[in-house]
Amino acid sequence: MADHRGALVELGDGVHVWRQEPSGHGRTNAGVVVDDDGITVVDTLLSPVHAQPLVDALGPTLVPVRRAVYTSSHIEFVGGSPAFWMAARYGRAQTSALLDTPPNPDALQRLHPDFADLLAEPETRPVSHITDDAAWLSTRLCALPSGGQQDQNLVALVPEADVLFAGAMACFGTTPNCFDGDPAAWADALGDLGDLASRVVPGIGPVGGADDVLALQAYLWAVLEAAESGGSLPPGPWDGWTDRHLDEVNVERARMLTAGDRSVPPSMLRLLGLA
Repeated sequence: MADHRGALVELGDGVHVWRQEPSGHGRTNAGVVVDDDGITVVDTLLSPVHAQPLVDALGPTLVPVRRAVYTSSHIEFVGGSPAFWMAARYGRAQTSALLDTPPNPDALQRLHPDFADLLAEPETRPVSHITDDAAWLSTRLCALPSGGQQDQNLVALVPEADVLFAGAMACFGTTPNCFDGDPAAWADALGDLGDLASRVVPGIGPVGGADDVLALQAYLWAVLEAAESGGSLPPGPWDGWTDRHLDEVNVERARMLTAGDRSVPPSMLRLLGLA
């Protein structure tokens, strides 16, 4: 079985990121913000087994986890939610609707083969508070609506620490998966998110900043150009990223959206074993 350990990395007083190495799809980050009334976690990792080491690391603080922010409905950001059973759960209306739909274990196991044993019976806790407008969830953390990775995403800003937990909206060093998103909308949204804080915690990858956001934005623009021209992606910062097989999915999605087709790209269905 794969190693699911991680480490809390301090970003400021009471502000941490839970990092798993090596990072990648299935090995995501979680944010931790400590307030007087309790802890907010931003995303809950792939499964309860992934989340339990984080729960254990927070145990000595004797501070309860009161809130969980879902930045996306994708399993690698919400799959560990049962481990935070006392937390109120904040997410967009789309995330709420998708989490009310039964998951497809076979498809998830094919998408994350390294963790197939943990996805045989996936369970997620539903959204308890739909958050479609900017809202202060605590004295320190503000949830902000965004979108592009899916039609509707959330991010979490801690202004006093100059930290943005971008969650699913940022992927550094790993190729993003935009199979149900919009590369154009995502690129546009990143232009706004990059100005919110100097430190950006992605859902996948190391903590970064403006240059990393610009690299992801450039990748999405390159996807759009490849979709329009029918060619392949040019060389760029993404040359050393992992999971480049997702280029096909992203380009195909962009091409389909241009034609008004919002269905799941055939290349993604093949990855899921559904085509």
